[in-house]
Amino acid sequence: MEYDSANPRETRGREIARRYTIKQEDGIWLVPSSSGKSTRYKVDLKKLSCTCPDFEFHRQKCKHIFAVEFSFEQEFLALLTEEEMSQIPKSTQKRKTYPQFWSPYNKSQVFEKFEFQNLLAELCKGIAEPSHKNGRPPLNLGDMIFACVFKVYSTYSSRRFMTDLRTAHAIGFISELPHYNAIFRYLQRESLTPYLKIMIEQSSLPLVALEKAFAVDASGFATTGGFTWLYARYTEPRLIEKRDWLKMHICIGTLTNIITAAEVTEKYDHEANYFAPLVEATAKNFEMVEISADAAYLSKANLQIAVDNDIYPYIAWKSNSRETDKVGNELWNRLYHYYAMNKDKFLTHYHRRSNVETAFHMLKTLFGENLRSKMRTAQINECLARILAHNLICLVRSMYKFGLKPEFWREI
Repeated sequence: MEYDSANPRETRGREIARRYTIKQEDGIWLVPSSSGKSTRYKVDLKKLSCTCPDFEFHRQKCKHIFAVEFSFEQEFLALLTEEEMSQIPKSTQKRKTYPQFWSPYNKSQVFEKFEFQNLLAELCKGIAEPSHKNGRPPLNLGDMIFACVFKVYSTYSSRRFMTDLRTAHAIGFISELPHYNAIFRYLQRESLTPYLKIMIEQSSLPLVALEKAFAVDASGFATTGGFTWLYARYTEPRLIEKRDWLKMHICIGTLTNIITAAEVTEKYDHEANYFAPLVEATAKNFEMVEISADAAYLSKANLQIAVDNDIYPYIAWKSNSRETDKVGNELWNRLYHYYAMNKDKFLTHYHRRSNVETAFHMLKTLFGENLRSKMRTAQINECLARILAHNLICLVRSMYKFGLKPEFWREI
């Protein structure tokens, strides 16, 4: 049996077979879960079926089927003699590889920090200064947004970050050098939130001509919590086991991972409720051909929103999804029928959703999984600043990979 090392399901299946004992009962193989839990999935080799959720959705070989095949293969080979073993042809299949464009990637990494500041400064020039009548003149808003976003990008504390900010001031990216306490105060302002959202939108527009396929998803970012240790330790001990976080909902372009729309909400807000605002905000600026999402977004309303905006929805169907005779489900039935008759084609488009996982991985790898701010408004603004920083990084990479020359604050 040939081994395809490029198939992650087969790789994980072989690992399951090596680590766990696979038992057979009445022609059915009982395969333990790869997480080590007590869950066991039933595999029927004759029908090539499994009771795991992965097989229920994809209807193709899962890691548990591969684990049984590998286990069966090893038992069979153990019974062969050396002469019989020598007659079995060895696999010569080569591992599938993909081209790596290292030259533009290396250049973008080398010059990223400077180009990031240059793009951020250009973006901040479009921020209109709010009117001011009485009192001490405020700091320049564009400079303060630059300082807040650049501080989040640096991942330093505000005090250590001042060295980078002095360099930016010396180059001319900002007109005034603010105190580090001013950065704290501005991050805590509710009035900063709409500015950051507008800048996220503007930072995605240079890639309008490239992005046609999109994906949505949500992920959590842990906060510092909303209670003191003394209160949790002596008044409400159960709080020690609980963590607080904010949920980030994003829509990305699957080619460059640029974030075209974003919402930051409390941890218990369901993802499906934010499909419509993310799609509608993106559709205003981009020509959306398709959008992919996991099963959490599956609903008649979300399918209708996508179709109303001339977008084909590649949203994962659940294992119990079926056609129905109820009135008003015509769109649901048509889309389900297409999925049932064209699973391979559907899954090819659906798997572009993996890029949104890549975007979250980039955000958490570059800036960390935990938010540094303590106040709620500052935490929301920090999330949005991370998204804006991520977008500028994507623009820098596109500059070196596609020859992009970003320009902001221009009508499409």
